[in-house]
Amino acid sequence: MTALLADIAIPDSALAREITEFVRDSETDLLFHHSSRVYYFAAATGQRKGLKFDAELLYAGAMFHDMGLMPDHSSTDQRFEVDGANAAGQFLKARGISQQDIDIVWASIALHTTPGIPQHMHPVIALVTAGVEMDVLGMEYENFHDDQRNAIVKAHPRPTQFKEDIIQAFYDGICHKPHTTFGNVKADVIADKEPHFHRHNFCQVIRNSRWAG
Repeated sequence: MTALLADIAIPDSALAREITEFVRDSETDLLFHHSSRVYYFAAATGQRKGLKFDAELLYAGAMFHDMGLMPDHSSTDQRFEVDGANAAGQFLKARGISQQDIDIVWASIALHTTPGIPQHMHPVIALVTAGVEMDVLGMEYENFHDDQRNAIVKAHPRPTQFKEDIIQAFYDGICHKPHTTFGNVKADVIADKEPHFHRHNFCQVIRNSRWAG
């Protein structure tokens, strides 16, 4: 495929094409374009930092990272990150990808909302989180040239109301299982949309355990 940025393109492979088709058919436009931008921001970050990574695995992690928000891939009792990781794992296993590579993609999705951990792990795991943090939070925004950001957004539009739209998409995907947000950033999403939401408190869990003392 033609590189959108210098030396960065979606892998020209049957697997990547199947990933694109599957995610395009499964997700909303908002999440599909968000996930696509995540790949480019992730790959550009890896290039800038001199990291060696498998572009197909990075593409799989980036494109599936929000799949757990979609009703067809959402469980009633698992974090949405785990649902997305499981969906990616099943997809890749059906196509003969090795378990070692599946585990890398799985972890890249499962950990993408767990700050402070992914950057110390395998480059694919670190970069999926970096791409998400750039597109959603604007982290390391200044490390991308204007022409890089503009090229990515031109190819995969980022609506002017994206900030509120992505928060709503997060809420819509997890509101039926707020208990799964304990200990992660998505509890903030529920609290933002439901002013009377009472999140679990880690200290209370300790004090209310069945242990004496």
